[in-house]
Amino acid sequence: MKPFWLWSRTQSVALLFIFFCSIAHAEISVIDDSGRRVTLSASAKRIVSLAPHATELLFVAGAGKKVVGVSSGSDYPSEASQLPSTGNSSRLDIERITLLKPDLIVAWTSGNNPRQIAQLRQQGYAVFESEPRRFEDIATTLERLGTLTGSTQGSNAAAEFRQSLTLLSKRYQDRAPVSVFYQIWPSPLMTLNGEHLVSQALNLCGATNVFSGLPQLAPTVSREAVASANPDAILISDESGGFDRWKNLTSLKAVRQRHLFKANGKLLNRPTPRMLIAVSDLCEQIDTVRKSHQPASP
Repeated sequence: MKPFWLWSRTQSVALLFIFFCSIAHAEISVIDDSGRRVTLSASAKRIVSLAPHATELLFVAGAGKKVVGVSSGSDYPSEASQLPSTGNSSRLDIERITLLKPDLIVAWTSGNNPRQIAQLRQQGYAVFESEPRRFEDIATTLERLGTLTGSTQGSNAAAEFRQSLTLLSKRYQDRAPVSVFYQIWPSPLMTLNGEHLVSQALNLCGATNVFSGLPQLAPTVSREAVASANPDAILISDESGGFDRWKNLTSLKAVRQRHLFKANGKLLNRPTPRMLIAVSDLCEQIDTVRKSHQPASP
């Protein structure tokens, strides 16, 4: 039989082992859109969002009450606009962020200043980078934010989003293709390339982005390049002005056939579940182009 002191020591070692294993097990860990692992010792209690879409995703995932600061432009839901500002997406207020004492920061890979994001990491903050490039990325982001914040609502919202997306995809699959130019800014004239989620939205509707092959995510193009591409339709974000610059360019098919459409930029350009509202409208607009190309019945 073991001496009592040896038995107690063995028990202590076992208990310490169980204790440290339980601590390791309590850690919460996910991979963000940049491929980095984000690990928290416990569910996030104080969250700072550095982009409007990230703010919206946090609220949808059930973590809205834990958000203590947001970037300018975070206007949905309405409660978000009442929260302290952390600066705009490209120029963050690091001092304000520090004062907010976040245990999780949700950043925007292509929209935030990379040097400032690196600075926040160097200061020891846990940073989750969000950069949805596919519809599925919206769903997985909701799930991962739910995991980091201890909310089951993230998984539920992801399931609802996937279901709505499937229904919309089935409605427009196998439709005749329509070429589209999407204007996101008037001067300089800017669009989005094939890597952006909006291009996937166009594809879902049976349309193609005429500038999908350009290397930049949000490239600058010329009117001459648009004229050369000669799209079937021109889609203009309502945040980028009107149709005036195009109405006199009658060499374009889209202009001659009056296929100039407005898009709700805040919905279509933000990778959140509400994007499907704008995508549904977009698909209907593209369908009117498709129907106009069909020969009239005898």
